[in-house]
Amino acid sequence: MTTIKAIRLASLVTAINVLIASGFSIAAIIRPQYLVPAESVPTEASLLLAMYAAARTIPLALFALGSIYKQATPALLILGALAGAMQLLDAGIGLFEHDLGKCAGPLFIAVLQFFVVYLLHRSVRITPQTKHG
Repeated sequence: MTTIKAIRLASLVTAINVLIASGFSIAAIIRPQYLVPAESVPTEASLLLAMYAAARTIPLALFALGSIYKQATPALLILGALAGAMQLLDAGIGLFEHDLGKCAGPLFIAVLQFFVVYLLHRSVRITPQTKHG
């Protein structure tokens, strides 16, 4: 895979990943009833937890989108791996809750994210360097 294609693919997957994660945390603040079980009543504690989630996902999204815009490959590698790790931990929470939907979705996104980060890392690593002399 060429470096340009790997950057584009990693950029697309990372952007989708961080925007979805940010969207869920923002939705949990604005309309928590969309994310909590029907029998649960949103409380001040659930709002506080949603704000903690947003405090982590929104800056990650902003930095990731900034690195995509600037085409900063090293930053995209690091932030893409971080976004994948966050999704993997979300899958672990879904597994802990015994909720297949909350486990499978984040696990799929995490695996996809790690795959495109790997492709990008490999394409950057094997790009021949020109000799100056």
